Amino acid sequence: MARIIAGTHKGRRLTPVPTDATRPTSDRVKESLFSRLEGYNAFDGAVVVDLYAGSGALGFEALSRGARALEAVDKAESAYRTLGRNAQLFEGKVQVTKADALRYLNNREGEPIELLFLDPPYGLSDAELNKVLSAAVPQLHEAATVVVERDARSGEPTWPEGLSRFHEKSYGSTHIWLAEPA
Repeated sequence: MARIIAGTHKGRRLTPVPTDATRPTSDRVKESLFSRLEGYNAFDGAVVVDLYAGSGALGFEALSRGARALEAVDKAESAYRTLGRNAQLFEGKVQVTKADALRYLNNREGEPIELLFLDPPYGLSDAELNKVLSAAVPQLHEAATVVVERDARSGEPTWPEGLSRFHEKSYGSTHIWLAEPA
């Protein structure tokens, strides 16, 4: 079961998505990732968008560590319902949306994204991921951090114009890339 590992909601358990269609980020990967992001001061007052959110573990972790607002997006009904339940821990700081990631970004209005999580299904093609990353570029704050989590066998995403990778790390079969506006 997913839990929040640090911050104001440390130790709180999150309701998992009741399906095998999602792959929760392991606590080990999450702890390492969030330690690195904390070093970049990526959470303090940030607007966070969590695409392909599943249970929302990444976005809720960012809220617990000081983010101001979270937009949690997933197109699966079971994930959408789970996100709604988990959002209740954060009293109005979370907007939960049932939508396709690309469509969501193309229609999104609001403050620039300061921290963007993309943990797409492992079967998502590089071309589809590139479309989503391209749609995100105009939505990003100039000091934004973009986190992409994929199966290590998927290979590095093709970064669209406007994004530049600055860090990557493997954790067994999981690979994380960090990028920023170029």
